[in-house]
Amino acid sequence: MKNALVYGMVLLCCSRLTLAGTPALNLTVVVDFKGSHSIRSETEMQQETQKIIQDAGIHLIWRTADQASRNEYSDIVVVKIKGACMITPDPNIYDELGPPPGPYAFTWVTNGEVQPFAEVACDRVAAAIRSAMWGGDYGKSDVLLGRALGRVLAHEIVHMLTHSGGHEREGVAKAALSGNQLIGKPLLLSPAELNRLKQELTHR
Repeated sequence: MKNALVYGMVLLCCSRLTLAGTPALNLTVVVDFKGSHSIRSETEMQQETQKIIQDAGIHLIWRTADQASRNEYSDIVVVKIKGACMITPDPNIYDELGPPPGPYAFTWVTNGEVQPFAEVACDRVAAAIRSAMWGGDYGKSDVLLGRALGRVLAHEIVHMLTHSGGHEREGVAKAALSGNQLIGKPLLLSPAELNRLKQELTHR
């Protein structure tokens, strides 16, 4: 019943005025983990997503599915994170089997309209970044996985807020991101995507 309430919510496009020190949009992000994960990864994911999206004037408010079912929100996106959010200690598992096929994540589209609902395949994200890790990276695997999830989540939030499945040639909104790009140097919004987000918020 609680999940039905959460997933039945609709993203309402409410007008926002950007005042000094005031976000253009306070966006509630409901995250529903369906597999094992660490608090450290979750915290890093939240921080990384906010870091990427903040230049558009967006402040993210994080809620679990249980918390969201008790309240109503005007601006909301729902993200289901499936699979085990962990870096396996076995260095040979992906050499033998290869990473799980498919995209890191996707946003639902109904009748050509992008919906405020996304799914992330955590095992695919973990497989991708494991191929880019070495040495001391394994001592901070939770942080790196959270960073990667934050970048994947920011990518999907861009789709949901711009109501578009389009991609850019650079930045977090690229069509494909490598393991190195998911955990390496800062990955931000491209100037074009930043401008599109700001225009969307202005016309709400």
